[in-house]
Amino acid sequence: MDLKPISIEAIPGAIEKAKHYRLLNEPSASESVCRDILRVDPKHQEALVVLILAMCDQFGRGYRLSADPVSEVIDRLESEYERVYYTGISHERRALASLRSGLPGAEFMAYDCLRAAMDCYETAEKMAPAKNNDAILRWNTCTRLIERNRLVPRPGEESAPQFGE
Repeated sequence: MDLKPISIEAIPGAIEKAKHYRLLNEPSASESVCRDILRVDPKHQEALVVLILAMCDQFGRGYRLSADPVSEVIDRLESEYERVYYTGISHERRALASLRSGLPGAEFMAYDCLRAAMDCYETAEKMAPAKNNDAILRWNTCTRLIERNRLVPRPGEESAPQFGE
């Protein structure tokens, strides 16, 4: 079956629907709407952001609407700040999915993902627009997740103290 295109004029309403579906915990519906928007406006930045978030919402759910990795969608963002920030979001969401999985070793994977997210947020913080503290807020969330869940690096991966420090 062929997909039916939406009109350019319908994009603002479609964006609102995509956001609404995310709030209803229907990330696949949100993703589908965003993909419809991007078929008619491939560079629509807000649709790309909502798509990234909807894809991240599906981590660990066992189903996916698309085979595209989230990193490919992130690469389509025009702002370097947003590319780094949303890469951090994807790492953070993978950490949460890992924690929810309860699988053996999941806490180590979660720690690694949270540290990767924190690295992204530190980079994003340096290039953030004025009065935008989103990267700091996310970094603090990751720190709290590590502390509250008592996450630690995989044994043997701790950095050894350096002589002369």
